[in-house]
Amino acid sequence: MKLYFAPRSRAVRIAWLLEELGLDYELERFSLGDRTMREPGYLGVHPIGRVPALEDGDVTIFESGAIVEYLLARHGKGRLRPAVDSADFPAYLQWLHYSEGMIMPQVNVIMVETVFLPPERRNETNVKRATKLLNQMLLAVNAHMAGRDYLAGDFSGADIMTGHAVIGAEGMGIDFADKPNLVPYAERLRARPALQKALAL
Repeated sequence: MKLYFAPRSRAVRIAWLLEELGLDYELERFSLGDRTMREPGYLGVHPIGRVPALEDGDVTIFESGAIVEYLLARHGKGRLRPAVDSADFPAYLQWLHYSEGMIMPQVNVIMVETVFLPPERRNETNVKRATKLLNQMLLAVNAHMAGRDYLAGDFSGADIMTGHAVIGAEGMGIDFADKPNLVPYAERLRARPALQKALAL
C-alpha cells in the first residue's frame, strides 16, 4: 500500500487512519505546491495533482473522505466505524462528511487568500466572509460535542475527518473562546499516538 502524502495537508488524515489500523504502507512524500505533482507521472495517480492518493494493489483512489471509507470497508475489520444498525451510525455518516462539506471550503478560502496568493491579489472581504462562515460551522461541532468525547460514540473515522479539520482551524488561529467543547476535543485527538506519528511524517 502506498500513500501519496504532503505534511499539513488532508493526507495527514490518511496516515493517521493507517496508523490507527496498524496497516503497513509506503510513503511517497511531496511538499505542498511541489511541481512534480503536476508532472504526467503523478497526474496518472491523481488527475489534478493533489494529495492524498492511495494505491492498494490494483486500486488507486483519491479524496480523503473516500479513502477513509475505502480503508475502513476493505481493511478496517469493523473497527473505527459503528455498525450500520447502530444508533451512532447516522451521526457517524454526518460528521464523516461534515468536514469537506462545511468546514474545509472556508479553510480553503482563508488559506488561498492569506498564504498562496501574492499580497496584491488578496481580498480581505473574502477572508472575513470565510472566517465568519467557518466559525458558524465550528459552532455546530461544538454544540454536538457537549457531553461527548467523540463525534459518534467511540473514536471513529468521523473524528479523523472532522476532528482533523477542527485541529486545522485551531492551528490557523480561529478563536475557540466561544467553542469550549472543541478545545478538550482537539487535545484528546492530539494525544492519540497514531495522530502524533502522522503529524511527524
